[in-house]
Amino acid sequence: MNKVYIGKIVNTHGVKGELRIRSDFEFKDKVFIVNNKLIINDKEYNIRSYRKHKTFDMVCLDEYNNINDVLFLVGSKVYFDKDKLDLSNEEEINKELFNYKIIINGVEGKLLEIIDTGNNKVLRVLSDIEHLVPYNDTFVKIDRSIKEININLIDGM
Repeated sequence: MNKVYIGKIVNTHGVKGELRIRSDFEFKDKVFIVNNKLIINDKEYNIRSYRKHKTFDMVCLDEYNNINDVLFLVGSKVYFDKDKLDLSNEEEINKELFNYKIIINGVEGKLLEIIDTGNNKVLRVLSDIEHLVPYNDTFVKIDRSIKEININLIDGM
């Protein structure tokens, strides 16, 4: 099974066994669905209910109806089966882009950071100097088959 990191259980919420998860995963809408299975401590747990609360993702798991039943999970990392994520060809998990080879105007470079501005993403890359590149088809071409990102900079970037 190919697991992808989703977040961490930071606490419980209420007395009915609800778990508070801190997650910055970009495809939460494909993970936090009732009857999907989360992987916690190498064991699969079925999602009974899900909701957002402030900045947290709140889940209840099947067979756990009491706060005392889920306390052992607090502090655990949460994973999801990547094969069941069902991403389209244009969608890529940000953390995996760091494993790709970066080519900036024909010169090998390095991906330093992916900045999410809310509406858009910006790649902070390094070749001979550091560049901020809008993450869109105009400047960034991703070849997933060979795990390579080609960045075409224009004058002034």
